[in-house]
Amino acid sequence: MSGNVSDKPNYPDYMPWVELYRPKTLSQIVGQKEIISRLQGYAKTGNMPHLLFAGPAGTGKTTAALALARDIYGDEYHSNLLELNASDERGIDVVRGKIKDFARSVPLSNVPFKLIFLDESDALTPEAQQALRRTMELYSSRTRFILSCNWSSKIIEPIQSRCALFRFRPLSKEEVSQMLEHIAKEEKLKINNGGIDSLIEVSEGDMRKAVNILQSVSLLTKDVSAESVYKVAAAAKPKEIAQMIDAALGGDFIKARSLLDKLMLEHGMDGEDVLMQVHRDIIAREMDDKQKLRLIDKIGEYNFRMIEGANERIQLEAMLAYMAVMKEH
Repeated sequence: MSGNVSDKPNYPDYMPWVELYRPKTLSQIVGQKEIISRLQGYAKTGNMPHLLFAGPAGTGKTTAALALARDIYGDEYHSNLLELNASDERGIDVVRGKIKDFARSVPLSNVPFKLIFLDESDALTPEAQQALRRTMELYSSRTRFILSCNWSSKIIEPIQSRCALFRFRPLSKEEVSQMLEHIAKEEKLKINNGGIDSLIEVSEGDMRKAVNILQSVSLLTKDVSAESVYKVAAAAKPKEIAQMIDAALGGDFIKARSLLDKLMLEHGMDGEDVLMQVHRDIIAREMDDKQKLRLIDKIGEYNFRMIEGANERIQLEAMLAYMAVMKEH
């Protein structure tokens, strides 16, 4: 999702804010300026190649695809757009069924082609991607494909070569802040700089995540502060993570372990969340370069162990123990 600076849509109040405030046209999108400019060129000329959108979650890939469809087809976009999520329907049967049937049908507008938007296309099996490649070849005169993915490297090369690649970057603090302030104004929320900064920190450039957390906070209070954001997001304040690391690096393992207890029990954080915040702290911390490299290397090792199924509590305690004895080696 990306930002929307237009008036609040006339939708029911129970709709998720990520849909309520999703931009409807390319001109309403905040961020990704170069990409949006190129897409507007496609919409203006009424012609386009197959497109491949790659980038992290919540950076505007789906929003851009749907807005492009609206700009091209206007009110007729529903009948000329097939939207599928490849993570739900990832097998070859979907490509041979739904996608092929829609691709071979005649466009229902003055535009000579229809659009197929395949979200999370990197979830398609290799066999399904090969079938999709063939479908793109056969029906390119009447159908254009927009594929979105987190990792373009997971898309087979024959498909990549048939698409114009657009790389979406994480949204800047200013762009996320602009969207959050707009929503806060529309929803009559009080949000201070601390609240915005904390939303930006926990969302890490993911607009969808930031908006979802803001909506969750609004159910508890109309005064959005850093405290309420960290509570709802089940995230620790940066200073709490820093205190735990300081204790461990200072050799006080017992204190560091006690602070870890607080993070996991009081904040409800899981092991990977703690590890990610520790990683961010170490990256930003002023310390000896060799010591920082050793820590980052170890954090990567503990992260791999947890992903492979190791007990997260034991791994986090092992990380703190490693920090506590670093100076001895």
